[in-house]
Amino acid sequence: MSERRACRVLGQARAVQRYAPIERDDEDALTKRIVVLASVYGRYGTPRITALLRREGWIVNHKRVERIWKREGLKLPRRQPKRGRLWLNDGFCVRLRSEHKDHVWAYDLVHARTKEGRPLRLLVIVDEYTRECLAIVVARRMTSDDVLERLAWLMATRGVPGHIRSDNGAEFTAKAVRGWLGKVGVETLFITTGSPWENGYV
Repeated sequence: MSERRACRVLGQARAVQRYAPIERDDEDALTKRIVVLASVYGRYGTPRITALLRREGWIVNHKRVERIWKREGLKLPRRQPKRGRLWLNDGFCVRLRSEHKDHVWAYDLVHARTKEGRPLRLLVIVDEYTRECLAIVVARRMTSDDVLERLAWLMATRGVPGHIRSDNGAEFTAKAVRGWLGKVGVETLFITTGSPWENGYV
């Protein structure tokens, strides 16, 4: 079949069929430079890369840069989703920021396993302002009484904090814990359910 007839059947222009790309002398050098710029400026796309090349003295248009970009398989990383705001629409701050030592303590239970596969629970208490780890209590199981015992010892030796932050676990929301903290004058700060980053110091 002739080229003319084949192009007519496929609906393709003969000029496209006969087109031969012209390899330029600076193709390899330009390709290497585009790859380097893409690795240095990871958030830049082809428009900004083209502007950087022109600033360096390259005579190049955006179409050529896009062609090399696609041929080399370069892609922009996906944007990370923004975390939920820690304040309400009326400006009220949900998460209290620590302002001085012993202003806000944070505590949480961390889970681990021994070599034999048996579970361990670690009660970790941290001063949010100084980032100092005040205590780590290790036990096979932990109850609200164990939490109160360690808090009482810490407050007797170090002093009473203004606030204490925790998640909504049963060991921290128990009536005995909240009642005892209220008696010693400590305000409780519970993080939003499903938002562990609000208690990220532990």
